[in-house]
Amino acid sequence: MTINCNGNLISLDQPKIMGILNITPDSFYDGGKYKDESSILNQVEKMLNDGATFIDVGAYSTRPGALEVDEAIELKRILPIVSLILQKFPKTILSIDTFRSKVAKECIGNGAAIINDISAGLQDDKMLPTVAKLNVPYIMMHMRGTPQNMQQHTDYDDILKEVLSFFSERLVAAKALRIKDIIIDPGFGFAKNLEQNYELLKQMEIMNFVEHPILAGISRKSMIYKTLKTTADQALNGTTALHMVCLQKGANILRVHDVKEALECVKLYEQLNA
Repeated sequence: MTINCNGNLISLDQPKIMGILNITPDSFYDGGKYKDESSILNQVEKMLNDGATFIDVGAYSTRPGALEVDEAIELKRILPIVSLILQKFPKTILSIDTFRSKVAKECIGNGAAIINDISAGLQDDKMLPTVAKLNVPYIMMHMRGTPQNMQQHTDYDDILKEVLSFFSERLVAAKALRIKDIIIDPGFGFAKNLEQNYELLKQMEIMNFVEHPILAGISRKSMIYKTLKTTADQALNGTTALHMVCLQKGANILRVHDVKEALECVKLYEQLNA
């Protein structure tokens, strides 16, 4: 199981780590933390040294209830950071967290390698054709509504069945355009309440029947810190515990804030299954 990132074939037969770099002022955990060139480059260097295969850069906060950000502002935020990172660390495999086709096109044109779309192409009808033309790996996530209203759309009869149905439809649309390297993300925390998140995680191995790599993004999310009655700042231990569950359920990529700890989890998982 491989994906082609700027001409490099990356095997996902062994789980990989995707480090998160939020350059938004209002992300739920690290909003505003990386706002100058030095802090950004230091964090990227740390994540790469700690073992991240991918760095996921986002300039639009998608936490529940986040404010809408104009496309021009998103571009203004993200394009200089893409150039900055690749100038300093040219071998970095950059993933771009955006649901806008113009942002995707501009970032790939500046050297990024992957598009990570929380809407699976539903927020911008030009996204799938753009990804197809760019011929890059595409991460499609399950979500209902928008980040602004998604928590009003949690009325599922059978969440696993409905998430699988969603991916079935979106995969047909993507494959009709000959998009090749597709990764699916169940979308923990997106249009799902606490109980639904755990129900989805509990049955996540069934998603392997879709026969595409699975990305799990649970790092420091409210499904962890609300259960533990703590905060995102104090949710690393809980995150690590659920990362092991994600790996056991078939996750190929862990999208994380804390790369070193996630990689340790992968190493222990691999030893357990050696």
